[in-house]
Amino acid sequence: MMLKIDNRDIEIIKILSSEGRISKSDLATRVNLTPTPCFDRLKKLENAGIIKGYRAEVELAKVAPHVMIFVVIELEIHQAETFQLFENAITQHDEVFACWALGGGFDYALQIITRDIDGYQRFIDSLLNARLGIARYFTYFVTKQIKAPGVFAFNMLLDTDPG
Repeated sequence: MMLKIDNRDIEIIKILSSEGRISKSDLATRVNLTPTPCFDRLKKLENAGIIKGYRAEVELAKVAPHVMIFVVIELEIHQAETFQLFENAITQHDEVFACWALGGGFDYALQIITRDIDGYQRFIDSLLNARLGIARYFTYFVTKQIKAPGVFAFNMLLDTDPG
């Protein structure tokens, strides 16, 4: 069951998604609440799992050389045990920045970040050697970022009153 949220909750979510370090008192002011009711709403959103955490946005290129790679994977056998085996294995690899189960042609899409192409090849070889049931995979190297993840347009998902 989804938690019923109102426009003020949405405003809190929008502000925090772009300004995660905002003070609670500044957040309360921005959403036109006193601090205690604002904090109560924030706790409600966190406890419901709507706000899952707070993170820093890091510019990896300024930290260390790296390559970003997307891989789509198709498994040989489509059974629950095979999917579970693959998913358990993927969670053990630090190179996997993100992984999504897909419906439609491929079974998984992975976002991989490694120091270099050799690191990526070692990662793929380890998956293949682990005999996880991979039928085939396709590799896509990121050459440049066109649009970075940012603040999501939450209003797109919400019912709006046309009147």
